[in-house]
Amino acid sequence: MTKKGQKSPVVYSTEDLLTSLCNSVTRVLNVATQCNIHYSGMVQRITKTCLKPDIGCFVLFDGGFSGLVVLNFSAQTAMELYESYMLNMGMPKSELASAHTSDDVANILGELMNQIVGDFTGKVRRELQTHITQNQPKMLVLNKQVLLSIDTHLDQPEVRRVTFYTGHNNIFYLELATDRTEFIKLHDFEATEAPNPDELIAQTTSDMLVSAELPASADQPPQEDHDSLMKSLGF
Repeated sequence: MTKKGQKSPVVYSTEDLLTSLCNSVTRVLNVATQCNIHYSGMVQRITKTCLKPDIGCFVLFDGGFSGLVVLNFSAQTAMELYESYMLNMGMPKSELASAHTSDDVANILGELMNQIVGDFTGKVRRELQTHITQNQPKMLVLNKQVLLSIDTHLDQPEVRRVTFYTGHNNIFYLELATDRTEFIKLHDFEATEAPNPDELIAQTTSDMLVSAELPASADQPPQEDHDSLMKSLGF
């Protein structure tokens, strides 16, 4: 209880975490693709997370708090982001993949999601003074919806969905499942300076281009890749 004359403590809720994550999505994708990404001012309160057609991607994080981040792209959105990124990096259009089912598209979207969640975990460390770690994003080309019920050790889960729009008005969705939690500011502190997003993108550009050129199917047959994903989902 706050004494008379004292300021009320600053509290960071699930919606604050969600806003920070959404800002990481726009921050990274706008720099990487120049696609003018923006998100809806309204958020949906949902009860479950799903991977949806045409491309679904998810990342788990754990540490100070646990959670799951899902991005669901239509084929059109996936191709817009992929092509915009590759062209922005100087690749000729004639050398780009022509279908969203290409390994190149999945590799680029997966690495972009890795950068998004990395940007978010960095902000958590600086602004909330706690630490979370992430696993590698898992991508799946889908023709039907897959319910995600991964054991993320959430005692009181809160699940949200936000709609994002690209410069060509293609749509993709972000879903966040996390513990019901609040961060209460006990005393003032200075957050460390955030890294420059252009530098972050530049540091990973060569790795992303190399990943896009590697045929994942040559190392891991489709059935083995499917079995690996199903195992990670707990099936």
